[in-house]
Formats: sequence, structure tokens, C-alpha cells
Amino acid sequence: MNSILLIDDDISLSRVLGYQLEQSGFDTVVVNSGQEGLDNFKQKTFDIVVTDIQMPDMSGIDVLGELRKLDSNVVVILITAYGSVDNAIEACRLGADDYLTKPFGHEQLLFVIEKAMRLRALQVDNTQLRRELKGKHKFNNLITNDSAMESVLDTADQIADSNTTTLILGESGTGKELIAKAIHYNSARGKKPLITVNCASIPENLLESELFGHVRGSFTGAVKDRKGKFELADGGTIFLDEIGDLHESVQAKLLRVLQEHEIERLGDSRTMKVDVRIIAATNKDLWDLTQTGRFREDLYYRLSVIPITIPPLRNRLGDIPILINHFLKKYAKSKPFRIDGEVLDILDHYTWPGNIRELENLVQRIVTLTKGDLITSSDLPDHIRSAEVNLTSLALKIPSDGLSLNEVEEKLIRETLQKVNGNQSKAARMLKIPRHVLLYRLKKLGINTK
Repeated sequence: MNSILLIDDDISLSRVLGYQLEQSGFDTVVVNSGQEGLDNFKQKTFDIVVTDIQMPDMSGIDVLGELRKLDSNVVVILITAYGSVDNAIEACRLGADDYLTKPFGHEQLLFVIEKAMRLRALQVDNTQLRRELKGKHKFNNLITNDSAMESVLDTADQIADSNTTTLILGESGTGKELIAKAIHYNSARGKKPLITVNCASIPENLLESELFGHVRGSFTGAVKDRKGKFELADGGTIFLDEIGDLHESVQAKLLRVLQEHEIERLGDSRTMKVDVRIIAATNKDLWDLTQTGRFREDLYYRLSVIPITIPPLRNRLGDIPILINHFLKKYAKSKPFRIDGEVLDILDHYTWPGNIRELENLVQRIVTLTKGDLITSSDLPDHIRSAEVNLTSLALKIPSDGLSLNEVEEKLIRETLQKVNGNQSKAARMLKIPRHVLLYRLKKLGINTK
């Protein structure tokens, strides 16, 4: 049952209203002064406060101000015999949920109360949703044990509260959109929209309208004006995923948005200002695209004010165990799983072309198909079990004047150790030598792994 605090210095009217509210199912307390109302509110939680504006000791406007300090979510309705549009506007501006002018009927009062409570519930739900979204996308919720990835998160955290255009680079499945969301929700724009556009999934002939909108009659089928994604994102952030697939004709318009902060709807000669932060992402080499003429060089420089490169999963093998545990908690909430050590060895040898998205899909498959609580190598797909050790990503460089074999061996061992985060057993397996041979080589070459 909802509780109501009724404050009115008209004793006869307040008694009648209190009785009617009680009969309608509300737990009602009636008082006859603003101070008495505040004293009661401090002692007991009320869902709704109905207060007269004109009272001798304290006005309803003053009561409203004090109530908002005590509880920002309480529904407050002001009543007065001196109603006017100006008073109504002022009351709502100061935080009243609604306004009634005497005389009013019981049904009218109930209608206003129910309407105000529905609106307040919606506002509370929206506030809670924004809080949950921001919590979900906190940078410390993005789990990693890799120094390169930690550097990515530090950079993203540092730039979150700026309006700087950001370009996120990385292979498919590395979490580019997750980083974009974290930047947005941890910024001053976090309460405004985050609009995501996949530039590769929208047909070329529709992309311009999708981004910038159109006016009625601008093309066949344009039966009414339509806002584009940039208008919808006004005040917030637009995330342009797969920006490398953006058609050249649209690239020119995007450049104008970055330079002038204004857009022009398709078929319209007028321009409009937009306040939008742009975060773009691609799995392609944008610089290479500029050299082949498929991407505007001036747009590239505008987008890559702050580039962030996310390392692929094969270069952050130390994250595999903690990511597996994270996905197990997500997909196997009611069933604990244990992981055989051989499974992690096999996963370390795999090159992960689909990166974290592929790992998540794998865990979801395992949770669905594994009968017991122990995950073994037999639960892994054939293409992962049979994966060969891959050394192609090692950055071994030989200078023009050459290297001695000892120098090559030292560089190869150091690169391998770096790739596996210093794990000597994994390094030995990747180099296809026994662990004791690796330890002997480390000592002979004077490589300190501590």
C-alpha cells in the first residue's frame, strides 16, 4: 500500500481529503503545517507528499525544496487556491511532480497521484538503468592480465572525459565495441545516447540517409522526414564500426561533420549543428587504404587523433584462463566446472582467428555440451585440438649486416618468452624443445627471466 503525507493548513479540507485517500487504499498521515510535515517525513518514509502552497509557517515551495534534499525520488504534488500558469511552471521547475488548483474533485486528485507515480517510477527505472550501464562498462570490469591490454585500458580511461575523436584498431572479436562503450559511459556524455552504426552492414545507397537523415521526397520511398544517426546521437556519442568500409561519397560528408560539427539531411539544402563525439573502429589497415586511394587521407588524420590498438588474443595468452573463468560464470551460473590442465595447453597453441568472441563461443558450446563437471580435451572442437604451434607472429628481425646463430637463438627465445608472458614450460613447447634444454640455453645465453 502506498503511503501519503498530506500537508494543508485548512483543517476541514485536509480531514476530508485524508479520509478519501484512506478509502482509496492509501496509508495516509494528515498534518496542518509545513514544519510538522517535514518532521513526520524525517521519522517515516512516504511515497507521496501532497502539500498546499499557501501556508502561514512555511510555504509549499519551501517544503518541496526540503523534501528534495531528504529524498529525491518522493512524489510531490502541490495544491493551492491561487493557481496560475506561472505558479504551475515555477512549481514544476523546482521539482514538483504535478500541480492542482482548488477546488478539485477526489477523482481528479487520484488521477494526478497515479500519473505522477507512474512518471516517477519511470524516472527511477531510467536512473537505475544508467547506473547499471555505467557499472557494467567500468574500465576495471574489463578483465586482463596483459600489460599491453592494460595500457589500452589506461589510455581509454584517460581520454574518456574528453571530446577527442578516437580510432580503435584491432582484429575482429578483440572487443573494440566494448572499449567504445566503456569510453562513452565513463564520460560526461554517459547519460546521453550511444548510437552504433556498422558501416559494413548497411547498403551503400542507404548509408547516407541512415547517417544524416533525409527529407520527404528526397528519393523514391521517402514519404516523410527522417532523422539520421547523427541527430539521434546529439549530445552523446556515435560509434562508427567497420569505418574502413565507408563509401568514398559518405567519407566526404563525415569529414564535414568532424570539421564543422554540422550535418545536412539528404535532399535538404539546410544545415544543422550537432554535438556528437565520434568513436570509429576498424579491423583493416586504414593507412594502407589511404595509400591505395580507398580511404581519404584527410579523414584518416581527423579520425585518428587518438588511435587505440587492441592486441589479438594470441598475443595475450595469459588472459585465456581469466577470460574462460569469466565466461563460465556468465554461461554456467548453476553448474561449477573444473578445467583439465591439458585444455589450457591446447588453447595456448591455438591462434584464435576469432579472438575473444571465438573464445566466448567456445565456452558457451562447452557449457551446453559437456555432460560432467570436468572440461577435458575431448570437449574441444577438432580444429582446436589439432592446432599446430604458431610462431609466425614473433617479431624476429634480422638487420642488413646479419646476425650470428647465437644472437638469432637469443632473440628467438626472448621473443617466445615475451609471447607467453615468461612461462618457460609454454615457451619450451612452442620452441619444440624439452624444458630442461630451454633452461640450459637460458643459462648459456645469460637470459635472465626474473
